[in-house]
Amino acid sequence: MKLKAIIVEDEKTSREILKNYIKKYCPQVTVLGEAENVDEALVLIKSNDLDLVFLDVEMPYGNAFDLLEKVGNHTFETIFVTAYNQYAIEALNKHASYYLLKPISIDELIKAVDYVVEVKAKENDLQNTVLIPKTITDTKKITIPTQDGFEVLEIKDILYCKADDNYTHIFLQNEHKKLVSKTLKYFEEILKESSFARIHKSYLVNINYVTNYKKGKGGSVVLTNGKELSVSSSKKGELLAFFK
Repeated sequence: MKLKAIIVEDEKTSREILKNYIKKYCPQVTVLGEAENVDEALVLIKSNDLDLVFLDVEMPYGNAFDLLEKVGNHTFETIFVTAYNQYAIEALNKHASYYLLKPISIDELIKAVDYVVEVKAKENDLQNTVLIPKTITDTKKITIPTQDGFEVLEIKDILYCKADDNYTHIFLQNEHKKLVSKTLKYFEEILKESSFARIHKSYLVNINYVTNYKKGKGGSVVLTNGKELSVSSSKKGELLAFFK
């Protein structure tokens, strides 16, 4: 698939090097424009339907994180390109798809673009076709503690689980809800062999009840009961892996 992209970089030489690398080694990317500061980048982002932004961290009159704050929710992926590795954690927290260090490695650039192509292709498949979860048979049951013993739940009846500090809310198909004194990480572990995906730090969802995926920074899923749950960008790949 083709990716529409822009380059946001304050150094002209760096822009030219990256643009030439993209043209030579990443033919699936079309560079629609270039910006050397936050204001110019905002204009390009608002006037184009972008798939990808190559984004330098340090720029005049603001940085990459300022830009993303001003943009708000978006559907494009971001590849950070910088000479400073101390920004890596913050970049990931700001939903970067990839982090490239200068001088740019051609192999790493190709890998980064291939990753974005894969993510965008799966997103488009989910948007344009009927969702077909990978076939996983849920025949198991789990027990949850109660004041006077335990209760047995059918795994297939669980729509999703929501974190609440050291507790977890379990939402069931019959619209009932259970509060359990276990962490969401605990349920992620015991349900890992079933059709459950951790889509967010707060949510563990049964893929069999997902009816729609909406693109965004991380996006969101809609369940059969109409509930819409946010997907974090760091978990988006895990969600998409569940679908053909």
